[in-house]
Amino acid sequence: MTYQDKSIQCSDCGAPFTFTVEEQEFFASKGYTNEPKRCPSCREARKSERYGGTSYGGLRRQMFPVTCAECGNPTEVPFEPRGDRPVYCSDCYRKVRPKRY
Repeated sequence: MTYQDKSIQCSDCGAPFTFTVEEQEFFASKGYTNEPKRCPSCREARKSERYGGTSYGGLRRQMFPVTCAECGNPTEVPFEPRGDRPVYCSDCYRKVRPKRY
């Protein structure tokens, strides 16, 4: 199927925006059959409004300060360490985590 850039009017702010060929191909690859009805800035605003600007429905996830067991750098993790297992910064965790098949 051949795509062409389309000009669409945003249902929220009324501003015209372009639904690009690349976006159309992406939508098709995901199986989406409807075109977007909001411009990118209104989509982002709606997403932020829905999630309160963060994940977890507007609740700020509590972070706990720790020292990485591998490199010794200070970091934060989204769980309270129990002390019975090592805790790593994200860079070191990527190096030591079990490999997936």
